[in-house]
Amino acid sequence: MKTIEIIGYKRANLGKSDAKRLRAEGNVPCVLYGGEEQIHFYAPMILFRELVYTRNAHFANINIEGDEFKAILQDIQFHPVSEIIVHADFLQLFEGKEIRMDIPVKLVGISPSVIEGGILVHKRRTLSILALPKNMPSNIEVDISELIFHHSVKVKDVKEEEFEILDTKIASIAVVEQPRALLVEVEEEEDEEGLEGEEGLEGEEGAEGAEGVEGKPAEGGGTPKEGGDAPKKGGDAPAKE
Repeated sequence: MKTIEIIGYKRANLGKSDAKRLRAEGNVPCVLYGGEEQIHFYAPMILFRELVYTRNAHFANINIEGDEFKAILQDIQFHPVSEIIVHADFLQLFEGKEIRMDIPVKLVGISPSVIEGGILVHKRRTLSILALPKNMPSNIEVDISELIFHHSVKVKDVKEEEFEILDTKIASIAVVEQPRALLVEVEEEEDEEGLEGEEGLEGEEGAEGAEGVEGKPAEGGGTPKEGGDAPKKGGDAPAKE
């Protein structure tokens, strides 16, 4: 992981008015903790550019008036309107002691469903990682080359290499959603296929019905002959003696 150099100066006063003055001068009030005692200092805001406005995680080498400390940025606060940095907390690092960091997720590959018009939604942009400082990655790559509609890449799909992922394993990292226009198009195609199937079925049933009418025998075993003798009523009359 890359290390960013931060040059700091000890704070003589810790009041709100002093912090306000430091910000007006382009500095950031900071605290370094995790060691034997907390150290309050300030550093030029311009030095935070590569540490904060980046897609990767970084270590910080803090030089406070000649004393150097290896640390990570644990928390940072921004002004709600101007979005300038108003405060930063750093955690001092020690070799052999595990730390927890939020590491950015980097999606790699191209989803086939995105090529078909789907919308890639990056649901989880960081993962909480527990590891020794030497094993902490600057980012975590997640392959989406096999991600299709109605599926998602989950935390459990990420391979853990010398670090532990603390996020819930069933959480989704990325999904591909179908746009409304694409859904309507698919539904219309399905409706057209259904209508064609129904028309073919009706045609087959009609042909089968016609064949049955033509080949159906007349009731009574056949048509009576014209001019045939009518059946006698009451049988033959008795002969006279």
